Amino acid sequence: MLFADSMSLLWFSYYGLSLLVLLAVYFGMAFLPRLPRLIMTWGVAGAMWMPASYRLPLVEEGEFYSGWAPSAMVAAVGVFENSASALRNGLLWLVLGIALGAGIGVALWWWRRPAPVEDTPARRQVEEDPQPTRRREPVIR
Repeated sequence: MLFADSMSLLWFSYYGLSLLVLLAVYFGMAFLPRLPRLIMTWGVAGAMWMPASYRLPLVEEGEFYSGWAPSAMVAAVGVFENSASALRNGLLWLVLGIALGAGIGVALWWWRRPAPVEDTPARRQVEEDPQPTRRREPVIR
């Protein structure tokens, strides 16, 4: 069910807000050329969208809660809790997400790169172009 305390609603809203962040990053980097802008934007997207599993201890001894969260959040919680395993797991997936995102950025640039311009002498082009016909003005007699 997509309402009222729903985990799918939480993920849906997270991905919706992350799209807004992604657009802001892309347009914020407008001063850069296209390749670095795509690499940085998709690297940020990979960091935001790469999930990682986590495991948190509950109040009762020996019981744990496990689930999925964005890898940046798993790594941040690992830092705050001084948990080396959570930090390692979160950072591993975070770096993998950034690398995959940057790879997608390079692939998009490669796919949409401008076609190479072939240099041809200007003299040939002038000779090959047909001479334009001279326009004749209408005359009233």
